[in-house]
Amino acid sequence: MGIETAADERLADRLAELRLERGWTLEELARLADVSRSTLSRVERAEVSPTAALLGRLCAVYGRTMSRLLAEVESAPARLVRAADQRIWRDETTGFVRRSVSPPHGSLRAEIVEGRLPAGADIAYDRPCVADLEHHLWVFEGVLELTVDGERHLLGPGDCLRYVSGTSRFRAPGPDDARYALVVVEP
Repeated sequence: MGIETAADERLADRLAELRLERGWTLEELARLADVSRSTLSRVERAEVSPTAALLGRLCAVYGRTMSRLLAEVESAPARLVRAADQRIWRDETTGFVRRSVSPPHGSLRAEIVEGRLPAGADIAYDRPCVADLEHHLWVFEGVLELTVDGERHLLGPGDCLRYVSGTSRFRAPGPDDARYALVVVEP
């Protein structure tokens, strides 16, 4: 089954452009991202949508946050972004839903992302997308277990954790979905 939306097709095109801008073959990118060549090929041809973990690996290789990469496939952000116009991305494998509340722009140092992780879902990022990014994670609903560089934090509604980018694992132990805001600040 192929990707369904024009934005997803633009994402596939942008991922291919980033690889070609660096002069990398699919084999080289596969080695750098530790992802199979065939998976990368299918993503770049818009045959499949990347999972959050895969997109995280590619962002790490390209030195971009996920929000910045997703914003690159959209037009320049407006000063006011209505809820109905905020970019939503779904990881069909885990059920993770990511809303770019304030799309990043080259002149801005911070962005706000809303995440919803279904109960039982677990996403691991084996490397940070961009080193030294400051994060403020604020839980609205449910319980979120966040492990950063091996240190586990169990967060409930109202809890806020500040951390600097590293390897991370997001898990919603349940019984309810975890909904949170993540503010990412560039150094």
